[in-house]
Amino acid sequence: MLGLYVSSVPIEKAAKTFGKELVVKGWIYRKRSSGGKAFAILRDRTGTLQCVADKGRIGDMAFDALDKAYLESSIIVKGAIRKDERAPGGVELDISELRIVNSGEQFPITEYQSPEFLLDVRHLWLRSQKMMNIMKARAEIFKYARECLDKQGFLEISPPLITRAGGETGASMFEVQYFEQKAYLTESSQLYAEAMVPVLEKVYTFAPSYRAEKSRTVKHLTEYWHLEPEAAYYNLDKIMKLQEKLASYIAQRLSKEEELLNALGVEKDSLLKIKPPFNRITYDKAIEIIQEKGSKKVWGDDLGVEEERLLTEHEDKPMFVYAWPKELKAFYASINPKDERTVMAADMQAPRGHGELTSSSERVWQYDELMKRMDEVEKAQHIKFDRQNYAWWIDLRKFGSVPHAGFGIGMERLIKWMLNLEHIRDAVPFPRVINRITP
Repeated sequence: MLGLYVSSVPIEKAAKTFGKELVVKGWIYRKRSSGGKAFAILRDRTGTLQCVADKGRIGDMAFDALDKAYLESSIIVKGAIRKDERAPGGVELDISELRIVNSGEQFPITEYQSPEFLLDVRHLWLRSQKMMNIMKARAEIFKYARECLDKQGFLEISPPLITRAGGETGASMFEVQYFEQKAYLTESSQLYAEAMVPVLEKVYTFAPSYRAEKSRTVKHLTEYWHLEPEAAYYNLDKIMKLQEKLASYIAQRLSKEEELLNALGVEKDSLLKIKPPFNRITYDKAIEIIQEKGSKKVWGDDLGVEEERLLTEHEDKPMFVYAWPKELKAFYASINPKDERTVMAADMQAPRGHGELTSSSERVWQYDELMKRMDEVEKAQHIKFDRQNYAWWIDLRKFGSVPHAGFGIGMERLIKWMLNLEHIRDAVPFPRVINRITP
């Protein structure tokens, strides 16, 4: 009998190996039987393979075990590969020996299931070809993001996810009880990245962030993976160029995964178009453009889903909107010396209405200016910063501070855009949205 830990060959490799017996481990993706033959399509992470069992060859017991096995049963098969143009992929494995590892129960997912049901059984729906390929693309995209920043001389650091201070006002954070103290799940690791700038100069954090926003849109998650670079002596222009390099690098690397892209229905050419430079427009110009298209938004209003669509519906690659009103950006964004109503901040918008990808700014790096900005925001917005919680971060401006800039990018939004997904929940294995915390 085939042992559970016997060496095996991935399906992708097995399908190209002819003339000798080999072992394949996988799960039953499709199955049918006819007379004394049973056909099972096996899947693993590398692909699918049709296997055929002849009752006269493998015996009644093994044949019956395969015939009665449910979809998604785990199985080990041994046999030789031969060409057969009638089989999916043009090859077939003749089973000489098999072992059902776990047959379990009737698989609950059938065709034409509702989105809500598929979210209820997300732990099983992840086995679908669609979700498996998205998860493979996600892993590649994460790898490419790190590769790009590493090549630019950035070093990855590990921030805490439980904090006393928020990235902005703390208004959209999840509160947690930390022993005898009140704390929060971080909404951004930026403050900790800033602390590492005098240490390593060019750093990035790659960790989850949490937003307690009650948003019900196709681009919002309450828990998402947040990539946040921060660099000494970078201004807004340099940090925008870094974002261009990052998006372009990921797109160009992903474009080489042609088999994966074909499986997901993603056009390679759409990725190849993503090359610097990206178009840059001021917030003023953005308001003018959307007003010409019928929007009622006026200067000082934030851009919502519809405005982002109007702005980018005909774009093939991302664009920047910069010089935002200071009231729309965080207190740590530096004032624009050319227009003190605005700040040195930019958002990178994905094309075709996929929405905001990044938010970036030059940081307020001088102590007196930071105190002034915090006072100004408190008065204008009728809020109160707990200066004690921010004391360590404010300290950074007293000891060798330098000009610096950074940005944050929600990786699930980037995945949604590059793979042209309808909803951001499919860009993450187990989505957390306003009405869902399981499985």
